[in-house]
Amino acid sequence: MKILSIQSAVAYGHVGNSAAVFPLQRIGVEVLPVYTVNFSNHTGYGAWRGPLIAPEDVREVIAGIEDRGVFPQIDVILSGYQGGEGIADVILDAVTRVKAANPSAVYACDPVMGNAKSGCFVAPAIPILLRDRVVPAADILTPNQFELGFLTGTEPRTLAETLASVDLIRATGPRTVLVTSVEQPDRPDGTIEMLAVTDDGAWIVQTPLIPMKANGSGDVTAALFTAHLRAGGDAADALARTTSSVFDLLQLTYDSGERELQLVEAQESYARPRLQFAVRQVR
Repeated sequence: MKILSIQSAVAYGHVGNSAAVFPLQRIGVEVLPVYTVNFSNHTGYGAWRGPLIAPEDVREVIAGIEDRGVFPQIDVILSGYQGGEGIADVILDAVTRVKAANPSAVYACDPVMGNAKSGCFVAPAIPILLRDRVVPAADILTPNQFELGFLTGTEPRTLAETLASVDLIRATGPRTVLVTSVEQPDRPDGTIEMLAVTDDGAWIVQTPLIPMKANGSGDVTAALFTAHLRAGGDAADALARTTSSVFDLLQLTYDSGERELQLVEAQESYARPRLQFAVRQVR
């Protein structure tokens, strides 16, 4: 499998491609990383150095990959955080070109815009751009519950409300939706859930909630779920594997006392997930 991953990169820590590439490689996926920023660290620190890469420069890198004749071999185009408005056109153009070369390729979009605790943390134009132009082009979408609400103009809380919101977004284009950070009001204390919905059904999985802010965990989640789904075609299995791997990554990071994901230290959790959480079909 080959994945063209168009995302940010940092030298210190693990977000964007700096979070997604290694777990994918560890499960045997060939990744072609294209960077949209090259920062010293993620912006959560409040200060960072390095450039936001101009959309035309990102386009040139992708064109160079196309020149090598690789597009027919690419199975997935993956995108995440979009630092500026212009990068959407570059991503959508890449999706069109890759799919022309390989009609079986899919586009997986992680529509990063914010979360329930912090609200939106991207430029004001980005959420609208994602909703109106990027999401309809996606085959796989991986929003958190907050982002799902914005994209659909709803406020999903219960499982029924979340499923209804997923149906609304699926009607716009993406057939597979993974909703992360699902927080139902009647869930047991200290738990959190993920929900996967496809044409074949809907599945949910519940795990303990690890009390930490983990920048980059969503990037790992989107990458692993997409790769497992593409490899096996089974959303429930992809959900189980991804949940197990990410939980163990977060637990190891929490136990370490470090702020940044212990991405390398947790590598066995990607290669051999323990599958310790039951996946329940809800539709």
